[in-house]
Amino acid sequence: MSKKKLLDALLKANNGILKTTDAIDAGISKSYFSEYVRHAKLEKASQGIYIASDAWIDEMFLLQARFPQAIFSHETALYLLDMANREPLQFTITVKHGYHNDNLKAQGVKVYSVKPELYELGVVKIFSPNNHELKVYNAERTICDVIRSRSNIEIQDLQTAMKEYVKRNDKNLPLLMKYAKMFRVERILRQYLEVLLP
Repeated sequence: MSKKKLLDALLKANNGILKTTDAIDAGISKSYFSEYVRHAKLEKASQGIYIASDAWIDEMFLLQARFPQAIFSHETALYLLDMANREPLQFTITVKHGYHNDNLKAQGVKVYSVKPELYELGVVKIFSPNNHELKVYNAERTICDVIRSRSNIEIQDLQTAMKEYVKRNDKNLPLLMKYAKMFRVERILRQYLEVLLP
């Protein structure tokens, strides 16, 4: 396969978005990649991220591409996991304690930080509404996160999340209780579950 065809395939596979790192990982030199970007008239979305003029801009994917340490959590995770009845007003992410997040906050992103040992707990990959792969916390971790941060979460969002979680066929109650113990929200979680579970 020629370099051009390889880059065309990468662009198509990523729904019109091409990252410099993906091209380099595929064995394409930076100089050839720059030439391709110019000839294909790709627009620079961010450092190392280019978009075809006819591509639908996936803000979630671009955010995570620019800030690979950001994991979608809380209200955004609820939305991505079909546990919310509305799209979040702002993106919510979690990073490790100590991560410099001023750039994220400047873009209106709600940022939570956790101890390094809890950072990757429950990370899964799912697809955005625009069909790009994203890192997000699983349903069990997200329930614990929203309970732990309940003073910053709309009460109806928390209630909807709990109701939707209980209805899920793939819910994992033992894992949920394990996470609840780790995040010290076990007592509050049990109160919700006693009301919701048959």
